[in-house]
Amino acid sequence: MPTPQTYRRIFEDNADGVLILEDLVKRFSQPQVSAGGIDAVLKTYERGGMRKVLDYILGQINRANGVQDDVQEDPPIDV
Repeated sequence: MPTPQTYRRIFEDNADGVLILEDLVKRFSQPQVSAGGIDAVLKTYERGGMRKVLDYILGQINRANGVQDDVQEDPPIDV
């Protein structure tokens, strides 16, 4: 199982990882859509879902660097 240090090594300490993380942030960090009715709501939810993966990666890097996360993670989903 990867640890927060694994994420830091890959996405901060490795030059290729830095480039990949920058690309992911550019691609998947988009603002909410505020105009357009239901289509705007759907687009905002879509962007929020994409952002959740980035938030997880960045959260792991922050943990490895000693940053305490005030936001609690979502509880596991029972299937």
